[in-house]
Amino acid sequence: IVALLEFYKMVKIGGIRPHRNIGVFAAAVIFLLTASYHFYQFELKYLLLIVPLIFSVFIAELYKKNKIPFANISYTFVGFIYVTIPFCFFYSLGFLADFNNYNFHLPLAFLLMLWASDTGAYLFGVKFGKTRLFERHSPKKSWEGFLGGMFTSIVVSYLISRWFPEVSPLTWAGMAILIVCFGTLGDLVESMLKRSLDTKDSGSFLPGHGGFLDRFDGLLIAAPVVYVYLYLILNP
Repeated sequence: IVALLEFYKMVKIGGIRPHRNIGVFAAAVIFLLTASYHFYQFELKYLLLIVPLIFSVFIAELYKKNKIPFANISYTFVGFIYVTIPFCFFYSLGFLADFNNYNFHLPLAFLLMLWASDTGAYLFGVKFGKTRLFERHSPKKSWEGFLGGMFTSIVVSYLISRWFPEVSPLTWAGMAILIVCFGTLGDLVESMLKRSLDTKDSGSFLPGHGGFLDRFDGLLIAAPVVYVYLYLILNP
């Protein structure tokens, strides 16, 4: 919810007026239905409750006096798709090993590898960074930093495999590679968003480190991909 509020605040700076209240309410409903699906075995048909919320955005826009109504509508949807859905996938990682019982190993491992990637990319980038990775969206990122992040994340994945043996070391390593690749893309996507809105940070939730969304931008693209990867491996 905090990340979504930051997203809507950012786009508002760019002159867009998303339907924040509807978006936040829809996000809360989606996440609660995801949690209920695992804890209480709710049937998927209850996801249809989202349909009226989706169309309420169009109806609410009729009563706004705005020259770009469909920009407001679009950013409302982008908010809970870009932010909420990935966090639902991240939360659901805990139920991959056992659908009926939450296991914190996979979500924790995901965060450890993601943070190892960020730390390694920063340290190697500062020390060796020369070749720009994607200068148009993030001038400071380098291929050397990317490879350094890959190295540190794979090392952490090996250590994790020693603590959490329910997944093979090779599977953990594959997870690390996906997190580094798609986590980096997540960073670039958020950089593209911030540049398009001419803003530096998503918020000030974490003083000196930007907003909540800035801290978890890599998760937004990586979490769905990692979930699919692990689901296919753990459910052959």
